[in-house]
Amino acid sequence: MDQKRTCRRERACRNRNFAAAGLLLFLAAAALRQAAANVNGFADLYGEHIYPLLAGTIGRAAGLALFSVAELGLYGLIAAGIVYGIIFRRQPLRLISRTLFLLGLLFFSYVTCCGINYYRTPFSEYAGIAREEASLEELKGLCRYLTEQVNQYESCSGKRLSLNEYGAEGRAAMKKLGEEYPVLSGFYPRPKPLMVSRILSVQQLSGIYSPFTIEANYNREMAAYNIPHTVCHELSHLKGFMREDEANFIGYLACIGSDSRQFRYSGYLLGWIYATNALAGEDPESYMELYRLLEPGIVKDLDENTAFWNRFDGKVAEAADRVNDAYLKINDQQDGVKSYGRVVDLMLAHYRDLTEKA
Repeated sequence: MDQKRTCRRERACRNRNFAAAGLLLFLAAAALRQAAANVNGFADLYGEHIYPLLAGTIGRAAGLALFSVAELGLYGLIAAGIVYGIIFRRQPLRLISRTLFLLGLLFFSYVTCCGINYYRTPFSEYAGIAREEASLEELKGLCRYLTEQVNQYESCSGKRLSLNEYGAEGRAAMKKLGEEYPVLSGFYPRPKPLMVSRILSVQQLSGIYSPFTIEANYNREMAAYNIPHTVCHELSHLKGFMREDEANFIGYLACIGSDSRQFRYSGYLLGWIYATNALAGEDPESYMELYRLLEPGIVKDLDENTAFWNRFDGKVAEAADRVNDAYLKINDQQDGVKSYGRVVDLMLAHYRDLTEKA
């Protein structure tokens, strides 16, 4: 009898310890997030000195694997959770305490490897790129420039690189961009396609950054021209730039400056899409004029991309969009998913610098 009581006390003690540890992790993560949001310079100090250590250890280790560690870990976690729940179904306190600990650990990992970086100085300030109000004529000028540029790469339309080539060229493009902008310099781990990319497709997502393994993951099912820009976009998150508009801009710069024609095609075409979408809202006739100037192969790529994503319209995609919108707002991107369109402001500023130097 005494032995049973002792065992029960030990189990109760372990349950309390796990629950307390989970709570402490939650509180520590919340405190770090509050400091990032409210203490001037904290997020920059963290992003420049602490986060690189995590990326250089966790990210480098995960990068050794040829597959997405985050994806495999997700499947393993789900399976382990089901088995664990079945085995200890008669011990609810054990299940609750372990679940609380796991959630606390995941939240702490998210904040330290991702959440704090939402509050650091934007890349545009590091790069000296000032976002300014632009006239409609300036927007038209950018759109004409992008139309001319992307048409030079029609031979790349419809072509798909190997997964190894996407990874190698993506890392090379980001390292090359790092020579121009030192804040992006340094080591880049291998970007990974999800083995079951349909998980992203049904959510209408082209890629995802895993803060738990510090990995860049992308959807290999989507149109080929989308992949290079997505690879560079996700790799920019590994340098601590979490804002989606800036990640899109970094991806654009990396692609158009790449030694790979396929990557340059991706950058200019994604840039064309962002810019002309903004133009369509202001001047539909000018948009149609530029659309008609696109080479046939490029138009075909755009049509195939639209058809691909249209296949996944539905409640799952709508729910994923609402979750993503809420996620961005929680991290002080108050425009929500609309922040993706702000990349045009940065592209205009970059284009303005190009024309002034010409």
